Amino acid sequence: MSSNPITYASAGVDVEAGDRAVELMKDAVKATHTDQVIGGVGGFAGLYDVSRLLTYRRPLLATSTDGVGTKVAIAQAMDIHDTIGFDLVGMVVDDIVVVGAEPLYMTDYIACGKVVPERIADIVRGIAAACSVAGTALVGGETAEHPGLLGEHEYDVAGAATGVVEADALLGPDRVRDGDVVIGMASSGLHSNGYSLVRRVINQAGWALDRQVSELGRTLGEELLEPTRVYAADCLDLARYLPVNNDDGAPGSVHGFSHVTGGGLAANLARVLPQGMEATVDRSTWELPPIFKLVAELGNVPLPDLERTLNLGVGMVAVVSREGADAAVARLTERGVPAWVMGQIGEASGSSTDGPDYVQGAKGVNGGSVRLMGAYA
Repeated sequence: MSSNPITYASAGVDVEAGDRAVELMKDAVKATHTDQVIGGVGGFAGLYDVSRLLTYRRPLLATSTDGVGTKVAIAQAMDIHDTIGFDLVGMVVDDIVVVGAEPLYMTDYIACGKVVPERIADIVRGIAAACSVAGTALVGGETAEHPGLLGEHEYDVAGAATGVVEADALLGPDRVRDGDVVIGMASSGLHSNGYSLVRRVINQAGWALDRQVSELGRTLGEELLEPTRVYAADCLDLARYLPVNNDDGAPGSVHGFSHVTGGGLAANLARVLPQGMEATVDRSTWELPPIFKLVAELGNVPLPDLERTLNLGVGMVAVVSREGADAAVARLTERGVPAWVMGQIGEASGSSTDGPDYVQGAKGVNGGSVRLMGAYA
């Protein structure tokens, strides 16, 4: 029997620190709330009024969950925590928008070795700021202290979101047609995928995060921590602008989206194409941003591995009708999202024996195929 009393605090969990963190973050969370959010911060469950779904003919709920991955190690090393929330929100809500769904609300989960109220509040402020950009309410979350499992300065973040789409506006492979155009939307940088590769490259090269890199115009750490671009509001705007359906109910100009995350451009685009259809993507239509060139050269990383791991400058893809392509590029550009025509859709002509430039199906989806052609500009 211990001679000294053992308390929760002596075991490494500070409940009062958790309460202080909530006080520091609650205004940022409230800023994401609309009239649909019922109750305030701190309830056992987040409540969201979905009575507007009564106006839907057949509402479909869409849900997604994700984390940030090892990018959190960069945030921890730099002691900068107010941007990682954009990476979390982007990974979650931009998967939902791929099917045309509007992300309604989101919850987050933070596991840490020690609750430092200011650090937790910074993380949540970033999540809330990104939710505001996406037009999504942050209705709740959880911070868990795991002493002995995580180091004092270590944490991980995850989140989940729910959205809604009218059944007849659901985007997917069945809408894609021969002759459709593939439009690329520029990423803000690495986003939140491939950091195990990137970290291995820079560690092996012996580069420090505070190293000033002329090609990047800033330090390596600043580049690696660049927040993920959140596309949800821009994709939904495009789907309304073109739109998804014509007045007669026939499919309109927007036929699909693909969120370029783990697996790279080709694998993720193939997931949203029907069997028998092939996207031909011309690499020469865009130039690799400097960070991707740096990773390739510094680590002597083969091109096929880069293309299977990193977004290489393309964070989201839209598949639209040929007639709507110019308007789509103009609309996205007007909203501050660099966009360009990068390819087109046709009948499949190859097979899996065509080498690394050809991808057919991915991530359990036996969908269409993607052929990468040419060299990057």
